[in-house]
Amino acid sequence: MKINELLVALLLAMGAFGLSGCAPQEIKNINSRGKAIVCFGDSLTYGYGVERGEDYPGALAKMVSQPVVNAGVNSNTTPEGLLRLNADVLAHDPKFVIIGFGCNDFLKQIPKEVTAENIRTMIDRIQEKNAMVALVDVSAGMLFSEYQPLLRGIAREKGALFIPNVFYNVTTNPSLKSDFVHPNKQGYAIIAKRIFQAIKPFLEKNKLSRPAEKRP
Repeated sequence: MKINELLVALLLAMGAFGLSGCAPQEIKNINSRGKAIVCFGDSLTYGYGVERGEDYPGALAKMVSQPVVNAGVNSNTTPEGLLRLNADVLAHDPKFVIIGFGCNDFLKQIPKEVTAENIRTMIDRIQEKNAMVALVDVSAGMLFSEYQPLLRGIAREKGALFIPNVFYNVTTNPSLKSDFVHPNKQGYAIIAKRIFQAIKPFLEKNKLSRPAEKRP
């Protein structure tokens, strides 16, 4: 094979690899008929450190056409989240559930295997209700970094969307924080924008893929 032909072949192979790596992820229940986007997690979802509405679910609500429910609870762990899944999440007829857990499991020394199993159970029960699921990456640089591959793997396994680097340069930037850990209003707004950009293609695909509503 001539050098030019070899270069062309290599470029074509690299292009095919790049396209396959950038292929949009398929997630379950893209045709969901649910009504609400439910943000389910701990204090980073609840919005510790800011007024209600200044949290990331409040900022997200201004970017989407569906109702957004803030189902965050301060200091919540995955075992505690499972206990309130029915009342705080499934009761809202969710279209999309955005799960953000792991930090408090780490702080309370809950084994990662337990955290992983609890999150798998959350996803299974949500998907049984025909809702889409997204997992938020809770890592921020080296902080909680071991959870990124764990959550990414669970998302791939379960057909959920994984949203990486949500807290990048937020929880490590003093100008975007209300205390040592939690974002301020500006920080939560950045988080909301990143989550919106990740879920937007699936919300749009949902509109196209749902069967037409039957008129009475």
